[in-house]
Order: sequence, then C-alpha cells, then structure tokens
Amino acid sequence: MMARARHLRAIRALLDAFPVVGLLGPRQCGKSTLARMIADETAGSVVFDLEDPAVMAAFAEPGLALRSRTGLVVLDEIQHAPGLFPLLRVLADRPARPARFLLLGSASPELLQQGAESLAGRIAWYELEGFALDELADPGLLHVRGGLPPSALAHDDAAGALWRDQYLRNLLARDLPQLGLKLPPPSARRFWTMLAHTHGRVLNVSELARAFGIGDHAVRRVLDLFEHALLIRTLQPWFVNAAKRQVKSPKVYVADTGVLHSLLGLDTRDAVESHPGVGSSWEGFALSQVAARLGVPRDRCWFWGTQAGAELDLYVEMGGRRLGFEFKRTERPSTTKSMHVALADLRLDRLVVVHAGLLSYPLAERIDAIALSRLWTDLDAGG
Repeated sequence: MMARARHLRAIRALLDAFPVVGLLGPRQCGKSTLARMIADETAGSVVFDLEDPAVMAAFAEPGLALRSRTGLVVLDEIQHAPGLFPLLRVLADRPARPARFLLLGSASPELLQQGAESLAGRIAWYELEGFALDELADPGLLHVRGGLPPSALAHDDAAGALWRDQYLRNLLARDLPQLGLKLPPPSARRFWTMLAHTHGRVLNVSELARAFGIGDHAVRRVLDLFEHALLIRTLQPWFVNAAKRQVKSPKVYVADTGVLHSLLGLDTRDAVESHPGVGSSWEGFALSQVAARLGVPRDRCWFWGTQAGAELDLYVEMGGRRLGFEFKRTERPSTTKSMHVALADLRLDRLVVVHAGLLSYPLAERIDAIALSRLWTDLDAGG
C-alpha cells in the first residue's frame, strides 16, 4: 500500500474546512484505499459501500442509518444513491457538525448534478487520478501501463495488460450502463477505440459520427458521458482577442495512457514505442503530469491554436500568471516559431517545453526546457 501523502494532506485539509467532501476519480484509481486510511486514523469512523446489497437494504431508511453517526462517515460509490444528497444537506447544517461526510464516486459533479445543487456551499470536490511521478518516479513505466495502481504496480507488462483488459470489460458491461450509457458493450468499446485513435487531436464530431453511423448529437451525448465518467479528458480551446482565425474545436485524450494502449492493442513497452501514435500518447501522459504537478482541475486547462498552424499544447492561468506548455518527445528540444507566436499572442509569463531528456535548462527568454523525469523538482525553477 502506497501512502500517497500529497492526496492525504489535501483531503484532510478539505475535511477540516467543509462538512462534506466529494472524492472523485475513475474506477480503481485508489479512492477507497485513501478513504480507509483516513477513516482508520479517525475515531468512530464508519465506511458504507453503496454497491453492497446489504448496505443498500439498510439505507432503505437513510435517516436512521446516518443521523446518529458521529465522526467521519464514508459513503463509497455515491453515484448509486443520489437520493442521499438532500439528507446530507440537512445533516451538514446541524449545529456543531457532529459528523463529516466523505463521498466517493466514479462520476463528475456534473453527472452528480443533484449533489452539486443540494450541497452547494457545503461540499468541496477533490479529483483523484492514477499515480503521478511524485508517487512512482518511473516515466517509462507509468506511460506504458498508466497510473491506475493495479496496472502500474503489476509485476510485469503482461500482468498489467491482463488486468486492464478485465478492467475495460467491467467498465463497458457494468459501470457505464449504470451511468446511463445505452450502447451495448461491443459498440461502446468500438466507440472508445475510435476515440483512442483521435487521442491528442482536434476532435471532429461529424467525422466520428460518420465512422460510427450515428448523428452528431448522439456522439456528443456519448462523449459527455465518457468525460463525466472521468475516462476521457477534453481540452477546450482558449480564445484571445487577436486578429487571427483560431481553432474552435476541443482536443480529446483518453485519461489513462495504460487504458489508451490497451484500446489500441499495445501491451508492451516495445509495442508502444514502435506505434505511430506514441508521440500523441506521450503528450497526453506529460499533460496529465503537468496538471497534477500544478494542481489544476480539468476545466482549468486549455489548448490554443490558429488556422495558420501556431499552437500551444497546454495553457493555464495560476495566481495571475499565464503559463504555456509544449510537450516534445525528444531529448534535445529547441524553440520554434510557433512558441514565439504563442508567447506574444497569449502574453505568456513563461513557456515550458516538457521533454523526454534528462536535463532542465533555459532555451530563451521566458522559455525553459524541463525534463519530464524532473518535473516535480524543476517546474518551479526560474519562476
């Protein structure tokens, strides 16, 4: 069991400040493990698994099950019991707050809309993903197998690939239908595989609809569900008031690169390294690591591009500063015209080129090269 100290500190701080904390993340990313670690150190804690039929039977009268509880109450897989949210609002508003609630879910707040509305001002959301490089400092392994703990910690690539295959089967057969996906599992897998082939590219909904044989609106509904299930990351374009035609469609990434590689039939490091899509796969992996390092949520990340070809892989605003990131799977990155255009048009305070080499160093004024393997130590260097 890995401690995952960064996440534990963040969740504890939120529980100190809010009566309800929602811990969200894809299946098998480690939510239950973290919650039980926090519960074990809190006297009188109780954990309810809402996928357990016996627990759900006891929750036929949820007020009786929860009103007398004190300390920390963990409700795992909260998306199966959205009717609890109005009761949690009442319990959160009690004087002296005798209990705090940690809700675990495999869906976004948008999908848990009732919770977002019922608990407004009372709940803080925290998103957990798989391992980052501060937890498992092997970029090659994490890139190939992804960050989901059972895959990343498997004893070899074959074992990791076998686990991911079963993981995909369970998601498609059970979890996604429970969240509202109407497609049969073989069709859902084919759709997800099509998304894997567009990983890191500007999304063309009409092209995807034609390939799958459904309408544009149906494609958008399925895309929304996959995103709300935290299985893909959609990067929206950033717009500036510039006299240039800008890219207006989003980019889409499979959230976990191990899952991406399994969808593409790539089970080993050699298979990944020799695949023509390895560059976009590495880009998505590096992007997720930068987002984790900065602590920025999904909806605060953008990309930027113009019809003339200038682009920026990732744009974020933090503390009043404008930061840009480019991802280059090379050991010796250099500056490009596109970088200087982005620096000027977006008025960036800093542009960081994240690369696959071993060293970090300045490339030009306000442009730094940072090795992905040194991201957690070097990203703050130079401001």
